[in-house]
Amino acid sequence: MRYLHILLMILSLTALAQAKVDLVTLPARDSVQLTIYSSADMTLVRDGRALTLKEGENALQFSWENTLIDPTSLEMLAKGRPDAIAIAQLTYPARVKNVGVWDVRSAISGKVPVEITYLTSGLSWRAFYMGTLSSDEKTMHLEGYVRVTNASGEDYENAQVRLIVGQVHLLDEIAELARREYPYGRPVEPALELGALADSDVKLEFERVEKLALDAAAPATMPMADQPKEIVKEGLSEYFLYTIEGTETIPHGWSKRLLSFDVDDVPVVNLYKFEEDRYGPQVVRFLSFTNDEEHELGATPIPDGTLTVYRQADAQGRLSYEGRSSFMYIPVGEEMELDLGPVENVVVEPTQMDFRTENYRFDRDRDIAGWDEVQVFEVKVKNTREVPVKVEIRRNFETPYWTLRQGGQVDNYEKIDMDTVEFTLLLQPRSERTFQYTLTTYNGTRTEDWNRLSR
Repeated sequence: MRYLHILLMILSLTALAQAKVDLVTLPARDSVQLTIYSSADMTLVRDGRALTLKEGENALQFSWENTLIDPTSLEMLAKGRPDAIAIAQLTYPARVKNVGVWDVRSAISGKVPVEITYLTSGLSWRAFYMGTLSSDEKTMHLEGYVRVTNASGEDYENAQVRLIVGQVHLLDEIAELARREYPYGRPVEPALELGALADSDVKLEFERVEKLALDAAAPATMPMADQPKEIVKEGLSEYFLYTIEGTETIPHGWSKRLLSFDVDDVPVVNLYKFEEDRYGPQVVRFLSFTNDEEHELGATPIPDGTLTVYRQADAQGRLSYEGRSSFMYIPVGEEMELDLGPVENVVVEPTQMDFRTENYRFDRDRDIAGWDEVQVFEVKVKNTREVPVKVEIRRNFETPYWTLRQGGQVDNYEKIDMDTVEFTLLLQPRSERTFQYTLTTYNGTRTEDWNRLSR
């Protein structure tokens, strides 16, 4: 390792406090496992090593200088001959920074496997996706990736990597705990033991989440040569565990991209929307699909990320860029609609053709108390693309008191809410359609007539 030094001292803790000792470097890691949480800057590290112990008391010094390790989360467990090995306590020498010393009491001499666990900050992961639409835009080839980034100050070689999806609730940030000059604040005599952390919110949450992960843990398998690594997904209560096949070396300061899934022929729906009150004068393109078996997905939730969409432009495999959209976590069975942004190749042009007032009502003083406003609109819709498109056009009114009469190249409209209607049109490649509608709004006492007519 680059910064993390674990040294075995075949001396008692009393001798350590009273005299200079020779330090023996611990052998290299036998294994390491990283469990990286998506919703918090927190990673659980499980570090397996073989200690050479002598019979009696042994002292193991642990240093975390230049790393983002939370020293209050350190644990050690004997994995072999636990009946003969007692890990008595972890102490932090007064006025000594970034050092802890374990008291290991052994009834045997020889090598004993142990596992050291701790929480660290600086390791993170995020998901991103690439979709390639077929030439007719009815299906999409969808690839999912995760990018793991290491800014923890520590190199991790041949690590099994597990990724947790879900919201972890912590009152203390791991990075803040790691930056403390001393693990528990100002040094005192004698140094505090790890057991003092028993009621820490970080510790309790860590133990709860890690138990879920341990219950689902499986040994890593090595992938076959020249094949992308599989990411195995498992549900853990309110969390979801992604286990990357095999092992990965992730040095400090590096990022690594890993394939999460690769699915062909995901059915998609292309939809173009026009709503001036929401999107302005441009048409906005949307792409939707459902995370279920019918859409070749549905095995696991899809973590939040960014989807970049391309389209097969020709038989030679060249691609055209179609848009990009960020989305939130997609549970199994849920539909996701992605906003790919405004387009210029589908155009909607509404024009007001007429405006008049009529049907006046007067009060006792012969003042106007009610009237109708009649507006006539013409809407032109153009598709300049080489593929058919579906266009939804929403028109918003400023009152719930209205009636509408339509005409031209439109089948019908749907009332979305009290003051919004939606027209849906299917346009063939390089085609244009025009429709009209007459909107009558009722004002003042004329709303009473509208109420009677609407019954």
